[in-house]
Amino acid sequence: MAPVVDPRGRPLRSVLYIPGSKERALEKARDLAADAIIFDLEDAVAAEEKENARAMLAQALAAGGYGSRLKIVRINGFDTRWGRDDAAAFARAAADAILVPKVGTPADLDAVAALVPDLPLWAMMETPAGILNAASIALHPRLQGMVMGTNDLAKDLSARVQPGRAELITGLQLCLLAARSRGLAIVDGVFNAFKDEAGLAVECEQGRNMGFDGKTLIHPAQIETANRVFAPSEAEVDLARRQIAAFDAATSAGQGVAVVDGRIVENLHVATAREVLARAEAIAATAQ
Repeated sequence: MAPVVDPRGRPLRSVLYIPGSKERALEKARDLAADAIIFDLEDAVAAEEKENARAMLAQALAAGGYGSRLKIVRINGFDTRWGRDDAAAFARAAADAILVPKVGTPADLDAVAALVPDLPLWAMMETPAGILNAASIALHPRLQGMVMGTNDLAKDLSARVQPGRAELITGLQLCLLAARSRGLAIVDGVFNAFKDEAGLAVECEQGRNMGFDGKTLIHPAQIETANRVFAPSEAEVDLARRQIAAFDAATSAGQGVAVVDGRIVENLHVATAREVLARAEAIAATAQ
């Protein structure tokens, strides 16, 4: 089973976009229950505010106060006049990673890596080229995670996305396969109707069932639902513990399999069970 937390052991159930140009939002984010924050300098910031946002965000990150939340800065693309300055400004900032927009090939990551020598990179997977090149992008040595940009992908596909997202499933799965083949973190795209809690829960369940580590969010009101859906339930934790105990007992008795609730338990099931418990423990640690 693929990892369910990022490479440094942090949960990624809820990944909230925060505009780098909004001082109040930057302040409020220090007290939110999101597992990670994407500080956005790209889509959420108007052209005339780009440089002010860069300075404001740098000051906010230097001030700290974001606790254990993973701090990711989404810079502007290098095809804009702001991208290279963004990368240079945050190359050694108090962030955990740089998120590169509209990654189409590994060369897009190379260009940023040259200006950001120390921080891990994340890739926005949001273009047809990026989806088709997901496997080669995942091979990049500096890449730590992928973020699905489902709105941009739908736009480029001219897709009319319906509940269930059948129109995007191929793209989502290709990126999941690429990320998991390299042990990378990967989070699902946003759910736009931020007042539709039931709809959000359904889409979170879909993403969790597919294998995503968590979901990107556009509003703080979405955090609780994402945190709940992407966390192991009490029943899942209980089952994991019983599977491990039963398999250990079977092994001690010289048997290679155990039976729990009428189902066979083998090595692979125990590995999954241990990951469920590790995830639950990581989530509990963030709440302390």
